Amino acid sequence: MAHTRKESCTRPPLVHGSVTDARHLEDLLNNCLPSFGGGYLRRIWQLLDEAIGLGVPMTLAVAGPVTASGQHYAWLNPLLDTGWFCLLSTTDAVCYHDGHRALDDAADHPFEQVPIFGDDGELRDEGTIRITDIGFSEQVLLNQDAFISACLRQPEFAESMSGTQMRHLLGRRYAAQEGKNQTPEGLLALCHRKAIPIFVGAPSDGSVFLNVMKLWAMGRAAGSPPAFRLDLEAEVFESCAYHLWGQRESDTKALGTLILGGGVPKNFNLQPEPALSQILGFDDVGGYLYDIQITSAPVTDGSLSSCLPAEAVTWGKVDKDAYRSTCESLQGDYSMLMPILTRALLEKRERLADLESKLGFDTLCERHPEAKGYLRPREGYRLFDERERLTAQLDSELKTKLSDLEPTCTYPLADLPPTP
Repeated sequence: MAHTRKESCTRPPLVHGSVTDARHLEDLLNNCLPSFGGGYLRRIWQLLDEAIGLGVPMTLAVAGPVTASGQHYAWLNPLLDTGWFCLLSTTDAVCYHDGHRALDDAADHPFEQVPIFGDDGELRDEGTIRITDIGFSEQVLLNQDAFISACLRQPEFAESMSGTQMRHLLGRRYAAQEGKNQTPEGLLALCHRKAIPIFVGAPSDGSVFLNVMKLWAMGRAAGSPPAFRLDLEAEVFESCAYHLWGQRESDTKALGTLILGGGVPKNFNLQPEPALSQILGFDDVGGYLYDIQITSAPVTDGSLSSCLPAEAVTWGKVDKDAYRSTCESLQGDYSMLMPILTRALLEKRERLADLESKLGFDTLCERHPEAKGYLRPREGYRLFDERERLTAQLDSELKTKLSDLEPTCTYPLADLPPTP
Protein backbone atom coordinates (compact mmCIF):
# COMPACT_ATOMS: atom_id res chain seq x y z
CA MET A 1 0.00 0.00 0.00
CA ALA A 2 1.42 3.35 -0.99
CA HIS A 3 1.75 6.08 1.64
CA THR A 4 1.02 9.70 0.84
CA ARG A 5 3.76 12.06 2.02
CA LYS A 6 2.55 15.19 3.78
CA GLU A 7 3.84 18.12 1.74
CA SER A 8 3.44 20.36 4.78
CA CYS A 9 6.48 18.69 6.33
CA THR A 10 8.53 21.31 8.22
CA ARG A 11 11.83 19.44 8.31
CA PRO A 12 14.79 21.52 7.09
CA PRO A 13 16.04 20.77 3.57
CA LEU A 14 19.25 18.81 3.06
CA VAL A 15 21.97 21.33 2.23
CA HIS A 16 25.01 20.16 0.27
CA GLY A 17 27.02 23.17 -0.83
CA SER A 18 30.39 22.88 -2.48
CA VAL A 19 33.56 23.53 -0.47
CA THR A 20 34.70 25.76 -3.33
CA ASP A 21 31.95 28.22 -2.42
CA ALA A 22 32.80 28.38 1.28
CA ARG A 23 34.17 31.81 2.18
CA HIS A 24 35.16 30.85 5.72
CA LEU A 25 34.82 28.03 8.22
CA GLU A 26 31.28 29.02 9.20
CA ASP A 27 30.19 28.50 5.59
CA LEU A 28 31.98 25.18 5.47
CA LEU A 29 30.37 23.92 8.68
CA ASN A 30 26.90 25.18 7.79
CA ASN A 31 26.75 24.16 4.14
CA CYS A 32 29.32 21.48 3.29
CA LEU A 33 28.58 18.76 5.87
CA PRO A 34 25.24 17.41 4.66
CA SER A 35 24.92 14.10 6.47
CA PHE A 36 26.25 11.19 8.53
CA GLY A 37 29.11 12.12 10.89
CA GLY A 38 29.48 15.42 9.08
CA GLY A 39 25.85 16.19 9.80
CA TYR A 40 26.46 15.68 13.51
CA LEU A 41 29.44 18.06 13.39
CA ARG A 42 27.26 20.62 11.59
CA ARG A 43 24.63 20.41 14.34
CA ILE A 44 27.28 20.72 17.06
CA TRP A 45 28.56 23.87 15.35
CA GLN A 46 25.09 25.35 14.89
CA LEU A 47 24.15 24.81 18.54
CA LEU A 48 27.40 26.35 19.75
CA ASP A 49 26.83 29.27 17.41
CA GLU A 50 23.26 29.65 18.66
CA ALA A 51 24.10 29.43 22.38
CA ILE A 52 26.97 31.87 22.12
CA GLY A 53 24.97 34.23 19.92
CA LEU A 54 22.16 34.30 22.49
CA GLY A 55 24.67 35.24 25.20
CA VAL A 56 24.06 32.11 27.29
CA PRO A 57 26.82 31.68 29.92
CA MET A 58 28.59 28.41 29.08
CA THR A 59 30.25 25.91 31.37
CA LEU A 60 33.00 23.65 30.04
CA ALA A 61 33.83 20.09 31.08
CA VAL A 62 36.97 18.59 29.62
CA ALA A 63 38.61 15.24 30.34
CA GLY A 64 41.91 14.04 28.97
CA PRO A 65 45.51 15.30 28.94
CA VAL A 66 44.83 18.66 27.32
CA THR A 67 47.71 20.43 29.08
CA ALA A 68 50.32 17.69 28.76
CA SER A 69 49.56 17.59 25.03
CA GLY A 70 49.65 21.38 24.61
CA GLN A 71 46.02 21.59 23.52
CA HIS A 72 45.46 24.44 25.95
CA TYR A 73 47.85 26.53 23.85
CA ALA A 74 46.25 25.37 20.59
CA TRP A 75 42.54 25.98 21.25
CA LEU A 76 41.41 25.70 24.90
CA ASN A 77 42.95 28.93 26.19
CA PRO A 78 41.77 30.94 23.15
CA LEU A 79 38.26 29.58 23.71
CA LEU A 80 38.22 30.44 27.42
CA ASP A 81 39.71 33.88 26.78
CA THR A 82 36.58 34.96 24.86
CA GLY A 83 34.52 35.59 28.01
CA TRP A 84 31.82 33.13 26.89
CA PHE A 85 32.58 30.50 29.55
CA CYS A 86 31.85 31.02 33.24
CA LEU A 87 33.47 27.94 34.84
CA LEU A 88 35.59 24.88 34.06
CA SER A 89 35.28 21.27 35.26
CA THR A 90 38.36 19.14 34.62
CA THR A 91 40.84 16.75 36.26
CA ASP A 92 43.60 17.08 38.82
CA ALA A 93 46.03 15.81 36.17
CA VAL A 94 45.14 18.67 33.80
CA CYS A 95 46.00 21.15 36.57
CA TYR A 96 49.22 19.31 37.42
CA HIS A 97 50.62 18.98 33.88
CA ASP A 98 49.77 22.62 33.18
CA GLY A 99 52.88 23.69 35.08
CA HIS A 100 55.55 21.65 33.29
CA ARG A 101 56.58 24.06 30.57
CA ALA A 102 57.23 26.91 33.04
CA LEU A 103 59.66 24.99 35.26
CA ASP A 104 63.13 26.51 35.53
CA ASP A 105 64.80 23.72 33.55
CA ALA A 106 61.94 23.12 31.09
CA ALA A 107 64.23 23.83 28.13
CA ASP A 108 66.36 20.85 29.16
CA HIS A 109 63.34 18.52 29.11
CA PRO A 110 61.32 19.21 25.95
CA PHE A 111 58.08 17.46 25.06
CA GLU A 112 58.53 15.12 22.10
CA GLN A 113 56.51 13.03 19.68
CA VAL A 114 56.84 9.30 20.36
CA PRO A 115 55.28 6.30 18.56
CA ILE A 116 52.15 4.85 20.16
CA PHE A 117 53.22 1.31 19.36
CA GLY A 118 56.95 1.67 19.99
CA ASP A 119 59.17 0.03 22.62
CA ASP A 120 57.80 1.23 25.97
CA GLY A 121 60.40 -0.81 27.83
CA GLU A 122 63.10 1.21 26.10
CA LEU A 123 61.31 4.44 26.99
CA ARG A 124 61.18 3.33 30.63
CA ASP A 125 64.90 2.53 30.63
CA GLU A 126 65.75 5.98 29.31
CA GLY A 127 63.42 7.71 31.77
CA THR A 128 60.80 8.85 29.26
CA ILE A 129 57.14 9.09 30.26
CA ARG A 130 54.61 8.42 27.49
CA ILE A 131 51.05 9.75 27.20
CA THR A 132 49.69 8.27 23.95
CA ASP A 133 52.04 9.89 21.39
CA ILE A 134 53.60 12.46 23.76
CA GLY A 135 56.92 11.85 25.46
CA PHE A 136 58.79 13.76 28.16
CA SER A 137 61.44 13.17 30.82
CA GLU A 138 60.46 11.66 34.15
CA GLN A 139 62.51 14.46 35.69
CA VAL A 140 59.70 16.84 34.67
CA LEU A 141 57.36 15.05 37.09
CA LEU A 142 59.89 15.15 39.92
CA ASN A 143 60.48 18.86 39.38
CA GLN A 144 56.74 19.54 39.18
CA ASP A 145 56.25 17.65 42.44
CA ALA A 146 58.86 19.86 44.12
CA PHE A 147 57.19 22.98 42.69
CA ILE A 148 53.70 21.95 43.85
CA SER A 149 54.93 21.01 47.31
CA ALA A 150 56.77 24.32 47.64
CA CYS A 151 53.62 26.20 46.62
CA LEU A 152 51.44 24.36 49.11
CA ARG A 153 53.82 25.33 51.91
CA GLN A 154 53.33 29.03 51.24
CA PRO A 155 51.30 31.09 53.77
CA GLU A 156 48.30 31.60 51.44
CA PHE A 157 47.64 27.85 51.49
CA ALA A 158 47.78 27.47 55.28
CA GLU A 159 44.05 26.93 55.85
CA SER A 160 41.11 24.76 54.88
CA MET A 161 39.76 25.77 51.46
CA SER A 162 37.73 24.58 48.51
CA GLY A 163 39.45 23.17 45.45
CA THR A 164 38.51 26.24 43.44
CA GLN A 165 40.34 28.43 45.98
CA MET A 166 43.40 26.17 45.86
CA ARG A 167 43.50 26.22 42.04
CA HIS A 168 42.98 29.98 41.95
CA LEU A 169 46.02 30.38 44.21
CA LEU A 170 47.98 27.85 42.16
CA GLY A 171 47.07 29.79 39.02
CA ARG A 172 48.69 32.87 40.55
CA ARG A 173 51.83 30.86 41.33
CA TYR A 174 51.87 29.32 37.85
CA ALA A 175 51.52 32.78 36.30
CA ALA A 176 54.49 34.05 38.32
CA GLN A 177 56.57 31.07 37.19
CA GLU A 178 55.58 31.64 33.56
CA GLY A 179 56.57 35.27 33.85
CA LYS A 180 59.90 34.34 35.39
CA ASN A 181 60.79 31.97 32.56
CA GLN A 182 59.03 33.81 29.72
CA THR A 183 56.74 30.93 28.77
CA PRO A 184 53.22 31.22 27.30
CA GLU A 185 50.27 31.65 29.64
CA GLY A 186 48.96 28.31 30.84
CA LEU A 187 45.46 27.16 31.71
CA LEU A 188 45.47 27.86 35.45
CA ALA A 189 47.12 31.25 34.93
CA LEU A 190 44.46 32.22 32.39
CA CYS A 191 41.66 31.09 34.70
CA HIS A 192 43.23 33.07 37.55
CA ARG A 193 43.43 36.19 35.36
CA LYS A 194 39.79 35.86 34.30
CA ALA A 195 38.52 34.60 37.70
CA ILE A 196 37.13 31.42 36.11
CA PRO A 197 36.50 28.80 38.83
CA ILE A 198 38.16 25.44 38.17
CA PHE A 199 36.37 22.39 39.60
CA VAL A 200 37.90 18.93 39.99
CA GLY A 201 35.38 16.29 40.99
CA ALA A 202 37.98 13.61 41.80
CA PRO A 203 40.85 15.58 43.37
CA SER A 204 42.57 12.57 44.93
CA ASP A 205 42.99 10.97 41.49
CA GLY A 206 45.94 13.09 40.41
CA SER A 207 49.40 14.30 41.29
CA VAL A 208 48.54 17.70 42.74
CA PHE A 209 46.73 15.80 45.49
CA LEU A 210 49.52 13.23 45.74
CA ASN A 211 51.73 16.10 46.83
CA VAL A 212 49.04 17.21 49.29
CA MET A 213 49.16 13.67 50.67
CA LYS A 214 52.97 13.81 50.87
CA LEU A 215 52.92 16.97 52.98
CA TRP A 216 50.17 15.49 55.15
CA ALA A 217 52.16 12.28 55.68
CA MET A 218 55.36 14.22 56.43
CA GLY A 219 53.52 16.39 58.93
CA ARG A 220 51.86 13.42 60.60
CA ALA A 221 55.21 11.64 60.93
CA ALA A 222 56.72 14.79 62.44
CA GLY A 223 53.74 15.37 64.73
CA SER A 224 52.65 18.60 63.03
CA PRO A 225 50.17 18.06 60.16
CA PRO A 226 49.94 20.98 57.70
CA ALA A 227 47.19 23.57 58.05
CA PHE A 228 46.09 23.14 54.42
CA ARG A 229 43.04 20.95 53.97
CA LEU A 230 40.87 20.47 50.91
CA ASP A 231 37.21 21.15 51.68
CA LEU A 232 35.22 18.98 49.25
CA GLU A 233 31.82 19.95 50.63
CA ALA A 234 32.60 23.64 50.06
CA GLU A 235 33.56 22.94 46.45
CA VAL A 236 30.31 21.15 45.64
CA PHE A 237 28.33 23.83 47.49
CA GLU A 238 30.10 26.49 45.45
CA SER A 239 29.11 24.76 42.20
CA CYS A 240 25.48 24.88 43.34
CA ALA A 241 25.76 28.60 44.07
CA TYR A 242 27.08 29.26 40.57
CA HIS A 243 24.27 27.22 39.03
CA LEU A 244 21.72 29.35 40.87
CA TRP A 245 23.52 32.46 39.61
CA GLY A 246 23.09 31.24 36.03
CA GLN A 247 19.41 30.47 36.55
CA ARG A 248 18.56 33.65 38.44
CA GLU A 249 21.08 36.42 37.83
CA SER A 250 22.62 35.95 34.40
CA ASP A 251 21.16 37.97 31.52
CA THR A 252 19.64 34.87 29.92
CA LYS A 253 18.47 33.24 33.18
CA ALA A 254 19.88 30.00 31.74
CA LEU A 255 23.14 28.09 31.36
CA GLY A 256 24.63 26.01 28.58
CA THR A 257 27.39 23.45 28.73
CA LEU A 258 30.04 22.14 26.37
CA ILE A 259 31.24 18.67 27.38
CA LEU A 260 34.43 17.28 25.87
CA GLY A 261 35.12 13.67 26.73
CA GLY A 262 33.32 12.37 29.79
CA GLY A 263 34.18 10.84 33.13
CA VAL A 264 34.19 12.77 36.38
CA PRO A 265 34.49 16.24 34.78
CA LYS A 266 31.24 15.62 32.91
CA ASN A 267 29.47 14.24 35.99
CA PHE A 268 30.59 17.07 38.27
CA ASN A 269 29.57 19.60 35.65
CA LEU A 270 26.06 18.14 35.44
CA GLN A 271 25.40 17.53 39.13
CA PRO A 272 24.49 21.02 40.51
CA GLU A 273 20.84 20.73 39.46
CA PRO A 274 20.19 17.38 41.22
CA ALA A 275 22.28 18.58 44.18
CA LEU A 276 20.01 21.61 44.48
CA SER A 277 16.66 19.97 43.72
CA GLN A 278 17.01 16.36 44.85
CA ILE A 279 19.39 16.83 47.79
CA LEU A 280 18.83 20.39 49.06
CA GLY A 281 15.14 20.61 48.24
CA PHE A 282 14.99 23.58 45.86
CA ASP A 283 11.91 23.39 43.66
CA ASP A 284 12.63 26.25 41.26
CA VAL A 285 15.89 25.09 39.67
CA GLY A 286 16.22 23.98 36.05
CA GLY A 287 18.80 22.00 34.15
CA TYR A 288 21.05 23.19 31.34
CA LEU A 289 19.30 24.81 28.42
CA TYR A 290 22.08 23.75 26.02
CA ASP A 291 23.99 20.47 26.34
CA ILE A 292 26.56 20.10 23.56
CA GLN A 293 29.00 17.23 23.83
CA ILE A 294 31.72 15.38 21.95
CA THR A 295 32.66 11.96 23.29
CA SER A 296 34.40 8.88 21.92
CA ALA A 297 32.50 6.50 24.22
CA PRO A 298 29.72 4.41 22.60
CA VAL A 299 26.30 5.01 24.08
CA THR A 300 25.76 1.28 24.66
CA ASP A 301 28.57 1.00 27.23
CA GLY A 302 26.29 2.31 29.98
CA SER A 303 28.78 4.91 31.23
CA LEU A 304 28.12 8.54 31.99
CA SER A 305 30.80 9.41 29.44
CA SER A 306 28.59 8.13 26.65
CA CYS A 307 25.10 9.03 27.84
CA LEU A 308 23.13 11.38 25.61
CA PRO A 309 21.55 14.63 26.82
CA ALA A 310 18.15 12.91 26.72
CA GLU A 311 19.27 10.59 29.51
CA ALA A 312 20.38 13.61 31.55
CA VAL A 313 16.87 15.04 31.10
CA THR A 314 15.47 12.18 33.21
CA TRP A 315 17.74 13.27 36.06
CA GLY A 316 16.76 16.92 35.74
CA LYS A 317 20.25 17.91 34.61
CA VAL A 318 19.06 19.15 31.20
CA ASP A 319 15.95 21.18 30.38
CA LYS A 320 13.15 18.74 29.49
CA ASP A 321 11.18 21.24 27.42
CA ALA A 322 14.00 22.35 25.12
CA TYR A 323 16.41 19.44 24.81
CA ARG A 324 15.10 18.18 21.46
CA SER A 325 16.25 21.39 19.79
CA THR A 326 19.13 22.57 22.01
CA CYS A 327 21.18 19.44 22.64
CA GLU A 328 23.46 17.21 20.59
CA SER A 329 26.08 14.55 21.22
CA LEU A 330 28.70 13.73 18.61
CA GLN A 331 30.66 10.52 18.88
CA GLY A 332 34.16 11.62 18.04
CA ASP A 333 37.55 12.73 19.29
CA TYR A 334 37.38 16.32 20.49
CA SER A 335 41.13 16.79 19.94
CA MET A 336 40.40 16.48 16.19
CA LEU A 337 37.34 18.71 16.13
CA MET A 338 37.79 21.47 18.71
CA PRO A 339 40.60 23.31 16.86
CA ILE A 340 38.25 23.63 13.86
CA LEU A 341 35.19 24.61 15.90
CA THR A 342 37.15 27.07 18.03
CA ARG A 343 38.68 28.71 14.98
CA ALA A 344 35.25 29.02 13.36
CA LEU A 345 33.83 30.68 16.49
CA LEU A 346 36.75 33.09 16.74
CA GLU A 347 36.53 33.94 13.04
CA LYS A 348 32.86 34.80 13.42
CA ARG A 349 33.59 37.02 16.40
CA GLU A 350 36.29 38.80 14.38
CA ARG A 351 33.88 39.39 11.49
CA LEU A 352 31.23 40.76 13.84
CA ALA A 353 33.78 43.02 15.55
CA ASP A 354 34.83 44.38 12.15
CA LEU A 355 31.18 45.09 11.29
CA GLU A 356 30.69 46.83 14.63
CA SER A 357 33.45 49.30 13.76
CA LYS A 358 31.62 50.10 10.51
CA LEU A 359 27.97 50.02 11.59
CA GLY A 360 28.01 50.72 15.32
CA PHE A 361 26.83 48.24 17.93
CA ASP A 362 23.09 49.00 17.82
CA THR A 363 22.80 48.75 14.03
CA LEU A 364 24.96 45.63 14.03
CA CYS A 365 22.68 43.93 16.57
CA GLU A 366 19.60 44.86 14.52
CA ARG A 367 21.07 43.14 11.47
CA HIS A 368 22.92 40.37 13.31
CA PRO A 369 21.25 39.72 16.69
CA GLU A 370 23.90 37.13 17.57
CA ALA A 371 26.50 39.89 17.76
CA LYS A 372 25.34 40.77 21.26
CA GLY A 373 26.34 37.33 22.53
CA TYR A 374 29.49 36.98 20.47
CA LEU A 375 30.75 40.43 21.47
CA ARG A 376 29.88 40.19 25.16
CA PRO A 377 32.64 41.65 27.40
CA ARG A 378 35.92 39.79 27.05
CA GLU A 379 36.61 39.94 30.79
CA GLY A 380 33.89 37.34 31.21
CA TYR A 381 31.73 36.58 34.23
CA ARG A 382 34.50 36.48 36.88
CA LEU A 383 32.44 34.08 38.97
CA PHE A 384 35.30 33.32 41.34
CA ASP A 385 35.19 36.96 42.43
CA GLU A 386 31.51 36.40 43.29
CA ARG A 387 32.18 33.19 45.24
CA GLU A 388 31.69 34.58 48.76
CA ARG A 389 28.55 36.53 47.88
CA LEU A 390 26.89 33.65 46.03
CA THR A 391 27.72 30.98 48.61
CA ALA A 392 26.53 33.28 51.42
CA GLN A 393 23.30 33.78 49.50
CA LEU A 394 22.80 30.03 49.19
CA ASP A 395 23.62 29.61 52.90
CA SER A 396 20.94 32.13 53.79
CA GLU A 397 18.30 30.34 51.73
CA LEU A 398 19.15 26.98 53.25
CA LYS A 399 18.55 28.31 56.76
CA THR A 400 14.89 28.62 55.84
CA LYS A 401 14.79 25.02 54.58
CA LEU A 402 16.33 23.17 57.54
CA SER A 403 13.01 21.92 58.89
CA ASP A 404 12.10 20.60 55.45
CA LEU A 405 15.45 18.87 55.03
CA GLU A 406 15.44 17.12 58.40
CA PRO A 407 12.91 14.41 57.34
CA THR A 408 15.14 13.59 54.33
CA CYS A 409 17.87 12.45 56.75
CA THR A 410 15.83 9.72 58.45
CA TYR A 411 15.23 6.14 57.33
CA PRO A 412 14.17 2.92 59.13
CA LEU A 413 17.58 1.27 59.18
CA ALA A 414 17.93 -2.46 59.70
CA ASP A 415 19.41 -3.53 63.02
CA LEU A 416 23.07 -4.42 62.87
CA PRO A 417 24.04 -7.97 63.84
CA PRO A 418 25.94 -8.36 67.12
CA THR A 419 29.64 -7.58 66.89
CA PRO A 420 31.62 -10.86 67.03
